[in-house]
Amino acid sequence: MTVDLKKYIATVPDYPEKGIMFRDITPLMGNAEAYHQATDTIVKYAKEKGAEMVVGPESRGFIVGCPVAYELGIGFAPARKKGKLPRKTIRADYELEYGTASLYMHDDAIKPGQKVLVTDDILATGGTIKATIKLVEKLGGIVVGCAFLMQLKDLHGVDQLEGYDKLILMDF
Repeated sequence: MTVDLKKYIATVPDYPEKGIMFRDITPLMGNAEAYHQATDTIVKYAKEKGAEMVVGPESRGFIVGCPVAYELGIGFAPARKKGKLPRKTIRADYELEYGTASLYMHDDAIKPGQKVLVTDDILATGGTIKATIKLVEKLGGIVVGCAFLMQLKDLHGVDQLEGYDKLILMDF
């Protein structure tokens, strides 16, 4: 039986600030059937793409990517914020509404030519995922697909991913 995943996304008005409609994935994660279905759908997509490694940005990308990597029997590499990785790293900057931010990966996290699936919980403006893709590609990885639990269509993050294959389970 197929679960309507949207039933497991809580909408929290005015969080973290007034005017924002926060989409909370914790009810989906807390329901075994919904979380399993979402993960299985992404696993199937990753298999079709021939993914050899999964990469996800801090921190909700870990929630999506780690069970996918586990199920596939492949590795997971995190894209982290400054100061979170203990060895030599590479960096990619991205734009925020007010200023810039950076993501980092260990410089040996991806092998040249390795086929990579990039995952995250939500595609909003696309900046974080675009930075994650830059990191993978700097290391010589090939992004074979990007998978998200949901997207916020009105923020047009999908425009940042032109030329990349995408799987989006829900639209808001």
